[in-house]
Amino acid sequence: MKLNEEKSEKVAVNKYLISKGVDAFFTDIYNVYLFIVRFFKAVFTAPFEFKEIINQCYQVGYKSLPLVALTGFITGIVFTKQSRPSLSTFGASSWLPSLISIAIIRALAPLVTALIAAGKVGSNMGAELGSMKVTEQIDAMEVSATNPFKFLVVTRILAITFMLPVLVLFTGFIGMMGSYLNVYHNELTSFTAFFKSAFNTISFLDIFSSIFKATMYGFTIGVAGCYQGYNAQNGTQGVGRAANSAVVLSMFMIFVEELVIVQLVNAIR
Repeated sequence: MKLNEEKSEKVAVNKYLISKGVDAFFTDIYNVYLFIVRFFKAVFTAPFEFKEIINQCYQVGYKSLPLVALTGFITGIVFTKQSRPSLSTFGASSWLPSLISIAIIRALAPLVTALIAAGKVGSNMGAELGSMKVTEQIDAMEVSATNPFKFLVVTRILAITFMLPVLVLFTGFIGMMGSYLNVYHNELTSFTAFFKSAFNTISFLDIFSSIFKATMYGFTIGVAGCYQGYNAQNGTQGVGRAANSAVVLSMFMIFVEELVIVQLVNAIR
C-alpha cells in the first residue's frame, strides 16, 4: 500500500511539474509577443531617440569590427584549406574560388557573424539592462518622465538590426580575402582571376538572402537580449541569468531561422 501511495504521489508531482513547465513556456512566448508588439508601436511614435540610436550603432558595429574581422579572416583560410584536398582528389582545384564564395556569401558570413554578435552584443544587452532593472534605474527613468522602453530597448534593437547586415558584408569581404591569400600561396592565382571565378557563381539572390538573414538575426538578437535584461529579477543572479539566457535563446533562434530561410530561398531559386 505504501509503495503504491508513493508511486502515485511521484506521478502526481511529475504531472504537476510538467504542467507547470508547459504553462511557463507558453506564458514566455506570449510575453515575448507582447514585447515585440510594444516595440513596433514605440518605433513609430515620437520622440525619436536618434542620438542614442547612433550611439548604439557605434557600440554594436564599430566596436565589433576587430573580432568580426579576425573571425572572418580565419574562417576564409580554414575553409579553403579544408576544401582543397577534396577538390584536388577530383582534379577540380580551379573550382575552389567558386566553392568558397558560395559557402561564405550564402551561409558562413551571416551565420558566423550572427553567432559572434549573439555572444558579444546579446549578452551585453542582457547584462546591461538587467543590472539597470535590478538596481531600479529603469524605474528612476520612468519617474523622471523618460520612456525607458523607448530609450533603452528600441534604440538597441534598431542598432543591432541595422548594423548586423553591415558586419555580415564586412565579414564576407574579409573571409574572401583570407581565402584568396591561401589560394595565392598554394596555386599562385591572381587577384583578378580569383574574384572573377568567385563571383561568377554568386547571384543577386545570394546577396539579398544574406542581407535578409542578417537583418532577421539582428532583430532576433536584439529582442532576446533586451527582453531578458528588461525583465530580469532576483538581483545579481538575475543579471547573470539574463545574459546567459539572451545568448542561448538568440543562438537557438538563429539556427531555426537559418533553416527556415534556407528552405524559402531554395524554393525561390
